[in-house]
Amino acid sequence: MNSVDLDKAKKYNKWVIILSVIIPLAVAALFGVNLRDLGFDVEPLTFLPPIYATINGLTALVLIIAVIAIKNKNRKLHERLMKFAIMLSVAFLVMYVAYHMTSDSTKFGGEGTIRYIYYFILVTHILLSIVIIPFVLITYVRAITNNIERHKKIAKITFPLWLYVAVTGVIVYLMISPYYI
Repeated sequence: MNSVDLDKAKKYNKWVIILSVIIPLAVAALFGVNLRDLGFDVEPLTFLPPIYATINGLTALVLIIAVIAIKNKNRKLHERLMKFAIMLSVAFLVMYVAYHMTSDSTKFGGEGTIRYIYYFILVTHILLSIVIIPFVLITYVRAITNNIERHKKIAKITFPLWLYVAVTGVIVYLMISPYYI
C-alpha cells in the first residue's frame, strides 16, 4: 500500500470508529421512541416488516453471488454487488427504525422449545448486527484503499457474519409474523 492509500485508510478508519459507535446507539435510542406516544399523528408503518425481511433475504443472496463473482475473478461485479449489499443494509436499517418508531413491538407468542429457539436466533441476530457494522466498514475501506490482502483476510470473517445476520433476519420475521396484529 502506498502512502496516499495509507493516508486514505487512516481518514476512513476514523469514520469506521464513529459510525460503528453512532449507528447502534442511534438505532437503540430511536427503537425506544414511538412517535404516536409523543403525540404525533402518524399511521403505524405495519406494511414494512415483510419488505425489510425481503431486503434481508436479498442481501443474503447478493452476498453469496458477490463471493461467487470474486472467486470467478470478476472483480467489477463483486464491487458492484458489495456496494449494493451495503445499500440494502442501509435501506433495511431505515425501514426497521421507521417501523419501530410508528408501531408497537410485537411479542413472540410461541411456547416451549420454539420460544427458546426464537430468542436464541433473535439475540444472536441482534448482537451480530451490531458487531458486523465495523467489520463491513473495515472490509470496505480495505477494498477501496486497495489493501487487497488485508481485505481478503477480514472478508473471510465478515462474509459469514453478515450472511448470518441477513439470513436470521428473515428467520426472525418468519417466526414472529404470525403474531403481528
